[in-house]
Amino acid sequence: MLAEEKGTLNQELNEQTNEPEGTGNEAPIEEVFAEAEAEADTDKGSTDGELTAAKAKIAELEGKLEEEENRIYRLQADFENSRRRARLDLEASEKYRAQSLISDLLPAIDNFERALQMEAENEQAKSILQGMEMVYRSLLEAIKKEGAEQIEAVGKEFDPHLHQAVMQVEDENFDSNIVVEEFQKGYKLKDRVIRPSMVKVNQ
Repeated sequence: MLAEEKGTLNQELNEQTNEPEGTGNEAPIEEVFAEAEAEADTDKGSTDGELTAAKAKIAELEGKLEEEENRIYRLQADFENSRRRARLDLEASEKYRAQSLISDLLPAIDNFERALQMEAENEQAKSILQGMEMVYRSLLEAIKKEGAEQIEAVGKEFDPHLHQAVMQVEDENFDSNIVVEEFQKGYKLKDRVIRPSMVKVNQ
């Protein structure tokens, strides 16, 4: 009797031991996988959001960097322009330093020219005119050393940059637009006109 009960118990244990694996455990494993996939999707969504935000921040910083670079370029250009203007002003100041003095001397030179056109009535007047001519030539020589010179006019084609027309005539002895008479001499300092010549122009 005991032997039969022992055999029955061993048979039940063997049946329980030989039960196929996975039976009754499939549902919990699927749930674990589902939860893992859900967490992965959540992590992916979070990562995508962070990546988008990072790209936006990078774009913003790149825009600010470009603005700063442009501002620096403008400042550099302004600085170079200012330095170039200062250099040109200094060169012009040196080049035309005598302009004010020469301009002040021109009325005196004009007076000498008018006086020298007078006829000497006696030896005393002739001596005076000779002395005035010496002073006149000295003045011309002085301004010439500074780079000033008289502007050619009579017989030249009228140039509005060099000549100031105060009269017009019709003279068949001259071509059209030719200066036929000069009323007041013009002067230029190097390449700058100090005073244009006052002239009569043939039509």
